Amino acid sequence: MSQVPTITLNNGVTMPQLGFGVWQVPDAEAAVVVGHALEAGYRSIDTAAIYGNEAGTGRALAASGIPRDELFVTTKLWNSEQGYDATLRAFDASLDKLGLEQVDLYLIHWPLPAKDTYIDTYRAFEKISAEGRARAIGVSNFLPAHLERLMGETSIVPAVNQIELHPYFPQADSRAVHARHGIATEAWSPLGQGKNLLAEPVLTEIAAKHGVTPAQVVLRWHLQLGNVVIPKSVTPSRIAANLDVFGFELDDADLAAVAGLDNGTRLGPDPAAFDVA
Repeated sequence: MSQVPTITLNNGVTMPQLGFGVWQVPDAEAAVVVGHALEAGYRSIDTAAIYGNEAGTGRALAASGIPRDELFVTTKLWNSEQGYDATLRAFDASLDKLGLEQVDLYLIHWPLPAKDTYIDTYRAFEKISAEGRARAIGVSNFLPAHLERLMGETSIVPAVNQIELHPYFPQADSRAVHARHGIATEAWSPLGQGKNLLAEPVLTEIAAKHGVTPAQVVLRWHLQLGNVVIPKSVTPSRIAANLDVFGFELDDADLAAVAGLDNGTRLGPDPAAFDVA
């Protein structure tokens, strides 16, 4: 078994704190790429309907021979399928592509505030949860205002909110709201998509100090903050390196230096305005 620590979600389900993301991995390549991740020791795989690689991901899971109860599989509902009935149909389609009878975590991919369907959508999620077909349910890209409304109008507090989060954009306000309500913070684009971040002198200096890479420094920073993190790579050596972050620890000076990189730069869409279906 992997040395990756787990966190306990607010419904008692345990989740690996470090997983493998498959955003932008073509379906035809997903079986091989996810296979590499599973061989390296990852047990949490994060996909989504819009990624178009649920089928390839499912093939890798089936071929791995790893017992289902040792795997943690996340997928997400795409925007065009929001709404109660459409959500139920989309979930069935995702399960079919993955070749699974149950996912471990199902997320609403975006809140789509202008469409205003995430409450009805989440009620379908609650039905899926009650039926035991998703062990945990949650959201992605929800701002604090969206979360507060959701919790006020539904009965299950989301287990997870998966948001853009990296040293340039550490999301302190959202993390504080999550902590107050027992919602796990999961970081997408945890390495800032590699755009300039990993060349930052602060990170290269900390990496040299510990004999690791800048990417490993950033992943270790996430883990020490308490974030769940899902780095993505298609390169076997990097897939393995991203998992090899448990042999060192950042000290207070390191953490303060990384915190100093916060410049409020969001790389992805703003959830308050993003309404692409």
